[in-house]
Amino acid sequence: MASNKEFIIPFEGLKNGKHSFEFNITTAFFEELAYSIIEGGDVKIDFQLNKKDTMLIGDFEMSGTVQKPCDRCTELMDVPVEVSHQIVYKFGEDESVDENLIILPISAFTIDISSTIYELLTVALPSRTVHDEDECNEEMLDLIDKYVDSSEYNEEDDTDEEDDTDPRWDALRNLN
Repeated sequence: MASNKEFIIPFEGLKNGKHSFEFNITTAFFEELAYSIIEGGDVKIDFQLNKKDTMLIGDFEMSGTVQKPCDRCTELMDVPVEVSHQIVYKFGEDESVDENLIILPISAFTIDISSTIYELLTVALPSRTVHDEDECNEEMLDLIDKYVDSSEYNEEDDTDEEDDTDPRWDALRNLN
């Protein structure tokens, strides 16, 4: 991921205590990313860094909208995002498996929060984003109907599978 200098925070010269930073990210931020599922957006970020002797605590507050393709018709759509998350930065050599803990080298004097911003926004997206049925691209929906066999996804077929149970378990139904 290409790093934007705007998101590199030098903490070495900061006094212990809380320090606030504000950022606005736009489509240009996402265009720098290779293979991003987010293609654009306008998000306001309030980042508060609490510097302590042995660690840094970063509180992210993000709100705005991002643009990503509809999962049904692939047209871009606006998706509102709200993120409130805390990351702890500690100094050391060990690796961390905790997603809320980032280990910085002892010699570090800056933190780059651009990748953290992208990851938090990506995780904040719903698992499935689709337009309302009447807002989807009609041409794409027609192509889907033409080339996708809807019987494969028919919910009625699922009920047939539920009726076919193992006969050894049928005795359990009579226990009530």
